Amino acid sequence: MANSAVADEVFRALSDPTRRKVLERLSKGPASVSELAKPFEMKLPSFVQHLAILEQSHIVTSIKKGRVRVFAISPQRLKVAEDWLAEQRRFWETRLDQLDEYLLKLKQEEENR
Repeated sequence: MANSAVADEVFRALSDPTRRKVLERLSKGPASVSELAKPFEMKLPSFVQHLAILEQSHIVTSIKKGRVRVFAISPQRLKVAEDWLAEQRRFWETRLDQLDEYLLKLKQEEENR
């Protein structure tokens, strides 16, 4: 999958506040579905859909331990989003630096008149 398609998938998964809160929780360590669902006021099937989206985008992984499914964060995929954001930041910093230089040049020219 191309990096832009991966980034699209990751950002789509991160677009929901419930999924972001799940990731915040998983950043502390693996957790079962019931542990993850506990703070949310929604039916379990709806919550599991959120987990499925996170898993399909490869942001989390899960393993089954007996009858319990345990989820863990998979930070490699988040790196794609981080890299995209860093690229955007570099682009805009360069553009803003150019604007700053231009404005300083205009100001100096005006003062020299």
